[in-house]
Amino acid sequence: MLLRCCHSLTRLGRLNTQRHQVAPAVASCAVRLWSSSEGQRSYQRAHGPSWRHALAGLLAGTGAVLAYGLHHHKAEQADTIKVQTIEKTSALPVFTQEEVTSHRSLEDGVWVTYKGAVYDITDFVAMHPGGDKILLAAGGDLEPFWALYAVHNQEHVLEILSEYKVGVLSAEDLKKQQTVKSSDPYSSDPKRHPVLRINSQKPFNAEPPPELLTDSYITPSAIFFKRNHLPVPQVDPASYRLHVEGLPGGVLTLSLEELKTRFPKHTITATLQCAGNRRSEMNQVKQVKGLNWGIAAISNATWSGARLRDVLLAAGYGPDVAKWACHVQFEGLDKDVTGTTYGSSIPLNKAVNEEGDVLLAYEMNGEDLPADHGYPVRVVVPGTVGARNVKWLGKIIVSAEESNSHWQQNDYKGFSPGTDWDTVDFKSAPAIQELPIQSAITTPADGAVVNRSGEEVTVKGYAWSGGGREVVRVDVSLDGGKTWQVAQLRSSEKEQAPKPSPPPGRAWAWKLWELTAPLPAEAQELEIVCKAVDTSYNMQPDTVPPIWNLRGVLSNAWHRVKVKIREDESEG
Repeated sequence: MLLRCCHSLTRLGRLNTQRHQVAPAVASCAVRLWSSSEGQRSYQRAHGPSWRHALAGLLAGTGAVLAYGLHHHKAEQADTIKVQTIEKTSALPVFTQEEVTSHRSLEDGVWVTYKGAVYDITDFVAMHPGGDKILLAAGGDLEPFWALYAVHNQEHVLEILSEYKVGVLSAEDLKKQQTVKSSDPYSSDPKRHPVLRINSQKPFNAEPPPELLTDSYITPSAIFFKRNHLPVPQVDPASYRLHVEGLPGGVLTLSLEELKTRFPKHTITATLQCAGNRRSEMNQVKQVKGLNWGIAAISNATWSGARLRDVLLAAGYGPDVAKWACHVQFEGLDKDVTGTTYGSSIPLNKAVNEEGDVLLAYEMNGEDLPADHGYPVRVVVPGTVGARNVKWLGKIIVSAEESNSHWQQNDYKGFSPGTDWDTVDFKSAPAIQELPIQSAITTPADGAVVNRSGEEVTVKGYAWSGGGREVVRVDVSLDGGKTWQVAQLRSSEKEQAPKPSPPPGRAWAWKLWELTAPLPAEAQELEIVCKAVDTSYNMQPDTVPPIWNLRGVLSNAWHRVKVKIREDESEG
C-alpha cells in the first residue's frame, strides 16, 4: 500500500495534461495546491523530505536512505492526496535521441530513455535529494545506471517511472541503442559455492548453513560469509597500486609486489562478523531495514599480510602525526556508477598499536585472497565490525577526521529501541567499531526432532567477542533458561592439541563449543538457549526487544532454538 501511495504521490509534479488526465474532484484540489510556487513550497515543507528520501532510495537502491524515507510517511497522508490516471494518450509522440539529449538540465527539462520509451523526470528530480546522481543519466539511457541496483527490477519502481512517460524513441535510435548494450556491472562477479544461502544477488550477500560453520574451526574460504556493497571489481595484480596519503613524507605508492617484499609477513587468525548478523531475530520483534541475516554472517580465517603499522611508519608516521591525527580512512576499489567508492575508517590508535594486529592482508587461509574477499589486498581489523575491514583496498588516508563515507556516517550505528525513522539522527551515535559478546547455536536447528531412544542431545555453536576479549565460558540451557550447564570450548580443529589462551586483548578468533547432555525424562520439547561470557565478564542480554534498533544491528541476545522429542514407538 505504501508503495502504491508513493506511486500516486509522484504524479504531483507539473500537471501535464499530455501525460495525465485526473479525476475532477481531485484535479481542482491538486491545481490549487500546485498553481503557485508558494503552494509547491508548502507541500514540500509538509511532505517533501519524506518522499524525497523514499524516492531516492527507490532510484539509488540504498537501503538506509530508502528506509529513512518510507518511514517518514504516515498512512493517513496517503488518504488525503490521491490522483488517479483516467486515460493515457493513445498515440505518444516519437522523439529522436538528439531531442532527448537536448533535455539534460532542470532548465531544459530532464529526459531519459528506458527500453525504448522516453520519460520526462524533471518533477521527480526536484523531489530527490540525490538528484545529482539521477542527472548522470539525463539525456540518455537509464539502463546502465539501474543495472547497478537490483531494486529497480521491481514492478512498483517501473510503475513510478511509467507516470513520467512522454513518448517513444525513434526506431532508428532504438536500434542504435540496442547495439550498444550496457553490460551488467555484476556480470564479472565470481562464481559462488551453491551451498550458500543468498540474502541478495546484486550486490551478492550470502551466508553458509549454520551447521557447516562449526564443522571447521577455520572456515573454508568458499563458504565464508559474503558481504558486498557493490559489484566485485576486477583488479589486475600487475598494475595494482596502493596509495598511502596524509603523512609528512607525501604519498607512498606501493605495488602488490612491494607490499609483499618490503614489509614482514604477519599472520593472524581472526573472526569477522557483519554488524547485521542475526538481524532476522530483530525482524521477528519488529521489522527493520537491512539484509535478513540468520546466525551465520560470521566466519573465522587465517589472514596474512603486512602490518598496517609498518606501512604507516614507512610512509612517515611518527609522534608528531599523533598530535593531530585521530583516524585512518580506507577506500576500496569497488564503486558505484558515480565513482563513489566504499569507504570506512578506524581510530588511529588501533591502526598503529603494535598489539592491534591490523593487516593489509593479501592471503586468506594460506592462499591469495579470493575475489569476493578483497583480492588482491584488503584491510583486516581484528576485533572490529566487518564493515571496517575494507576489501579491494585502494587508498589509505591518515586524517584528523573520520571517513565521510555513507557507511561510516549514516549506517552501521546503533540506536535506542524507541528511536524510529522519524526521529533518528545518525550524527548522534558513534560508528560501530568493536562488537559486543556473541554466541549462537548451530545444531540442532530450530524445529529439529531428536529421538528419545538416543537418550542424549548434542548442542554445538560458536562464541566470539569484539575488541580482542576472549570468550571464557558458554552456558547452555535445555529448559529455556531455568537451569544451565557449561559447554566445552575449543580454539582449534578437533584433531589438534588445544591452543593456549592468546595474550590479553588479542583474542581475535572465535571459540567453538559443544555440550552433550541427557534428555530430560518428562520433556516433550526442549527450548535450548546459549549465552557467552568474555574476559571482561560481558554477557549477552536475555531477549531481543530491549536491544532492538531500526537498522537491526548488534543483535546478540541469548540464542534460542526449540527441539521436539520423538518418543519411541512401542513394539507390537
